[in-house]
Amino acid sequence: MLGWLLSYFSKDLAMDLGTANTLIYMRGKGVVLNEPSVVAINHDTHQVIAVGQEARNMIGRHGHRIVTIRPLKDGVIADFEVTAVMIKYFLAKVLNKRHLFRPRLVVAVPTGITSVEKRAVIEAAEQAGARYIHLVEEPMAAAIGAGLPVDQPHGNMVVDIGGGTTEVAVISMFTVAYSESVRVAGDEANEAILRYIQRERQMIISEVLAESVKMRIGSAIAMGKPEQIEITGKEILSGIPKNFTVSDEEIREAIKEPVDAIVEAVRRALEKTPPDLAADIHDSGFWLAGGGALLKGLDRLLADHTMLKVNIADDPLTAVARGAGMVIEHVDFYRNVFIN
Repeated sequence: MLGWLLSYFSKDLAMDLGTANTLIYMRGKGVVLNEPSVVAINHDTHQVIAVGQEARNMIGRHGHRIVTIRPLKDGVIADFEVTAVMIKYFLAKVLNKRHLFRPRLVVAVPTGITSVEKRAVIEAAEQAGARYIHLVEEPMAAAIGAGLPVDQPHGNMVVDIGGGTTEVAVISMFTVAYSESVRVAGDEANEAILRYIQRERQMIISEVLAESVKMRIGSAIAMGKPEQIEITGKEILSGIPKNFTVSDEEIREAIKEPVDAIVEAVRRALEKTPPDLAADIHDSGFWLAGGGALLKGLDRLLADHTMLKVNIADDPLTAVARGAGMVIEHVDFYRNVFIN
């Protein structure tokens, strides 16, 4: 009875605590927050200056006294104290005002997370004011968010491409039957673009600009009409800012290695999937989720390499958050997906 009353009066939440972005789903309202997982701190006083989008806007534009930190690396907590501050800020922003009861929280975490990492997530959420913290694996949340029948004795395969990790999972009857995780995803593609432009053009650009270029003209395969954009960088030898153009072909070459790593992870997962579940995947194909699913042509490249149908989840950026949200909406039905 007490648990029911707490659930009734509190605003239960689900969180996709991602390397690049943190999303929060509120029970009954849907996704109510989507902000970069970035914190700006005064190096001298250790005071938090900004969190989320405001902090991301400061990257590369602040003096030496301000440090911008991404407290999560490869999907898990790298800086516990800063993560706790960030979660507390986001929860306060969502809840908007003081509440008598602390919110129950479901957090999506990478497959294969260690006991130490689990403890760090739970303690950070507790410090931020949450209660009854439940953890669910990101690919499971992505599958639920994509509308797959995870409760049925049927093989469902999902490829969740986030900022720090790509997770490939085969799911059946509320269980991850097989998973493959590689620490190659959106961030690695951004860094690959930085390295390519530095090596081939002798220019330096910011990671924020590299991500923008990837989103605007990046692709896994040639998409037809060639594209190019003009960007501004700093010449390595002279240090002078200059405009220059980059083409979609160059960006495709730059990100080829991380894209190939994702393709290989999918192929390995298919090779190791039990035969009966593999037959189900052959019939229905598999699903892409996460921000990386938006890379143009990636679905066609994966289809060519696997000879399977490749589906893209509706609004793949929010699939994990919406899946974790479905869990908080129907806790009793999805109770078996929680990580012990």
